[in-house]
Amino acid sequence: MPKSRKRRTTGRRAKPGARGRGGFFHIQVRPKRDFVSFRNQDVGARGGIERVAGRRANGSWDTQKWLIGKSEAHRAGNRLAPDTAAARKVLSQLGSPPRHLGGDRFIAKPRRKIPASEKPTPAMRRAQLANIKRAQAALRKRRRARA
Repeated sequence: MPKSRKRRTTGRRAKPGARGRGGFFHIQVRPKRDFVSFRNQDVGARGGIERVAGRRANGSWDTQKWLIGKSEAHRAGNRLAPDTAAARKVLSQLGSPPRHLGGDRFIAKPRRKIPASEKPTPAMRRAQLANIKRAQAALRKRRRARA
């Protein structure tokens, strides 16, 4: 009875998106080595656009890469061209246009840091005002409950 031989494959496992057969384009924003754990978050409808968030050793979270479904965008040469408004929004928020690495993998710079001289931003001001209104309403509610 002949012994069954196990086929040995040379090299390492292919990175996700490296072979170009998946359902998503992978846009790396920060290197994987900066993080200790990861989680996927759906953005909008299921299966369209996902954010891969990474947790650093100090506990802070940041975006490691974006996954854009192949129904949401297509490859145009070495660039990624959006087909939907959601994909257009994600690609516009990146710090540079995604550059093709191979397969379904792209790389881009993270969005720019906002200097302290430009803060608070209009969005921060709106959030502050909303928080103040919420606190005032809670205080009024407590005062009415005592009376």
